[in-house]
Amino acid sequence: MEFYRTAPTHDLTYSDVFLVPSRSGVTSRLDVSLAPDDGSGASVPIVSANMNSITGPRLAATLARRGGIGVLPQDLHLQDLAESIRSVKAQSPRFDTPHAFHPDATVADALESLPPFEGHGIVLHDTTGRYVGCLAATRLASALPDARLGDLVHGGIASLDAEDVDSPRRAFDLMVEAELDFAPVLEHGRVVGTLSRRSALRGTIYEPNVDRDGRLRVAAAVGINGDVAAKARALAAAGVDMLVLDTAHGHQEGMIRAVSIVRDLDLGIPIVAGNIVTAAAVGDLVDAGADVLKVGVGPGAMCTTRMMTAVGRPQFSAVLETAEAARELGARVWADGGVRHPRDVALALAAGAASVMIGSWFAGTIEAPGALRRDASGRLFKESWGMASTKAVRERFDRLSPYELARKELFAEGISSSSITLDPMRPSLEDLLDMITSGVRSAFTYAGARTLAEFRERALVGIQSAAGYEEGKALPVSW
Repeated sequence: MEFYRTAPTHDLTYSDVFLVPSRSGVTSRLDVSLAPDDGSGASVPIVSANMNSITGPRLAATLARRGGIGVLPQDLHLQDLAESIRSVKAQSPRFDTPHAFHPDATVADALESLPPFEGHGIVLHDTTGRYVGCLAATRLASALPDARLGDLVHGGIASLDAEDVDSPRRAFDLMVEAELDFAPVLEHGRVVGTLSRRSALRGTIYEPNVDRDGRLRVAAAVGINGDVAAKARALAAAGVDMLVLDTAHGHQEGMIRAVSIVRDLDLGIPIVAGNIVTAAAVGDLVDAGADVLKVGVGPGAMCTTRMMTAVGRPQFSAVLETAEAARELGARVWADGGVRHPRDVALALAAGAASVMIGSWFAGTIEAPGALRRDASGRLFKESWGMASTKAVRERFDRLSPYELARKELFAEGISSSSITLDPMRPSLEDLLDMITSGVRSAFTYAGARTLAEFRERALVGIQSAAGYEEGKALPVSW
């Protein structure tokens, strides 16, 4: 990356900079590879944040199916975290994770998990696990809230046989022939996943992130306190593919010690450590054994660190400095936080990030944990919260005595509750991935780059005023 006709005299964040187009021989966005070089196995440089309101088994599986990787949060109890890892590993890399219900469940129950939008649906199993039918999600819009789901199945929707679906293109063609927008996929009478026309189409574009056994990859976060070695061993035994040692201030003795402990276990799993914002922190953590550094203090939408403590650093400059230091040591960085638009992801990659971690942007999706709710105006939303907030502290330390928990809560910071609205045009994580990767692929073509390495080399970055940033936004109203 080079700065275009200028040099920064102060730290910069994403809105301070822009990409300048260069001569390009890349004629199609689909000629571009977005695969990162961070040891994650990913084919797209997108990581979901290890926040309770962001990454659960469903979102992690969906993201891995489309080539990224999700980081399960450390706040889960160890046995629950291990079970979540196994749950992701059990999901199909070819077919969508079903929204499964018992026939006695109600429409209201289903609407807490799935909005009544086209291309989605639910499957029904009885108490023995036998498949008994399915419903298109759109059917939920016209049914009474207390109606039994089983009563709404009248003949049901045709299913696909897994043996007939030997490729995503074949699946798409079969659904077009049968005039299906949604269908369960069965193997010997057992549901192994679901498909929509759009998810079948995505299967022709995205490459799943799978391990050597063909299972979806997933990462998990571990705190730096307590028995770090025991936690790391347990998660490795459950099949985790990356370990993320995570704390708000990553450049501290406790983190360096924790990274060293995990390195000495020789688990054969890449170690991610953070969060940091300086080259000095990169050196110390790589020396301790980190393979990837998580970069970002204060840029997240749910984070109040900078306003509470004045600590942090504008994200573009933080990524630029740490990525250069990491490359010199054979390590990589993840840019964690501060992305609001696809342009920000492209800029983070131009600055040297191998992958970009996204949090609140993914909170308002069907796949994110938590129940769907409607606000006073009828808009669908999910709740999100910061990981240093009172809500997060209560979940993290729920086994402490009331006295010790009260002491922890006394110094909590961050946002405990924020409503993240579902975009009716992009309600799914996959819809957001389409938008993000489309923008990033186009950024590569403007730079004349076919790979991430070429993009880092060729990207020209300019510095702009606040007015320049505003000029780049689409007008919200007509002329």
